[in-house]
Amino acid sequence: MTGTVFINARLVDGRLVDIAVDSGRIAAIEPAGSAIASSASVDIAGALLVPGFVEGHIHLDTSFYGDKWIPHRPCTNGFDVHERVTFQAENMANAAPMAERARNQLDLCIANGTLQMRSHVMVDGSVGLKSLETILDVREEYRDIIDIQLVAFPQSGILKSPDTPLLLDEAIGLGADLVGGLDPASFDRDVTGHLNVVFGVAEKHGVDIDIHLHDTGTLGAFTIEEICARTVALGMQGHVAVSHAYGLGDLAPDAARKIAALIARSGVAIMTNAPGANNFPPVALLRSEGVTVFSGSDNIRDSWWPYGDGDMLRRAEIIGYRSGFYTDAELAAAFDIVTAAGAKALRLEGYGIEVGARADFTTLDAEHVPQAVVGVPKNRRVYKAGRLVAENGKVLR
Repeated sequence: MTGTVFINARLVDGRLVDIAVDSGRIAAIEPAGSAIASSASVDIAGALLVPGFVEGHIHLDTSFYGDKWIPHRPCTNGFDVHERVTFQAENMANAAPMAERARNQLDLCIANGTLQMRSHVMVDGSVGLKSLETILDVREEYRDIIDIQLVAFPQSGILKSPDTPLLLDEAIGLGADLVGGLDPASFDRDVTGHLNVVFGVAEKHGVDIDIHLHDTGTLGAFTIEEICARTVALGMQGHVAVSHAYGLGDLAPDAARKIAALIARSGVAIMTNAPGANNFPPVALLRSEGVTVFSGSDNIRDSWWPYGDGDMLRRAEIIGYRSGFYTDAELAAAFDIVTAAGAKALRLEGYGIEVGARADFTTLDAEHVPQAVVGVPKNRRVYKAGRLVAENGKVLR
């Protein structure tokens, strides 16, 4: 067999194996010491080898990571999306070039082991298609070391922002992979009209949907019910995600379980980053009802908050901590949210450590997954298609 063999790799089930990679795919997995014939070998030295992390929700166009420090400005009267959008526009006018900031953020994420990403990019009347064009160019630069899905994201609303329905349509033709939305009830104040545009663009182009939903309580729950109904009516089960869904964290247990069952039947995925200042979806309850729950960093050092390190293993720790996960099974669930569940939500082909899968993986200095989640070890080697692309916190060029 030609290609590379990764020897003495520890899998999540505890097995020590040798993994043969050929043409960017896993060609064989055998017990360690089986001496699979190869022209080259890489010794993993007993480190835990896991699939590349899935960054399921990030904003490459609005991060200031690597740029000058921009102090956070609190909203004047509690959290307000409209006001935060205004702050963002003011800050970005004085920021470094978008492509430079996006590269900084990508390097951060890749170095931490992320090899699959979904980024939301502003497409609305305030910026037109300029931000998307910039990020499309950056995606092309990075195509050999990370796979990136782009969501056309109407940050300034759809109905309130001039020409945005047309721009979302054009964005898909330009190269965006999904169509997004933003708080149909509280931002545009027209759930039906907002969803008509989002689902209309998706149906026209045959693309998936990922909608931001910050609305709390019963308003948020009602919007989710409307999204689920649209999803089923159009046969889009498995093709729709709701990001944040704060309102699910406000519901009483019985109400939360009832809507969780509805979400599961509708095949709608839920993204949470377990933000510190908000209630967030009840992860364990949703998973117990069969809902696909995935995660992302969301904002990294931008106008929304100053936090974020681009590390999805750290995100798993945060989700576990805030969810009260203590047992090994619960910690493994937190890990699943940033790996396999993310791959399912993003509908990734060839994900995982198995024969035939893409050879996209990272090494962790841990004996097993629970230890990795609580310890967040940093000495990682990151491989894309079997090629080393990052090591010890640095992307290799």
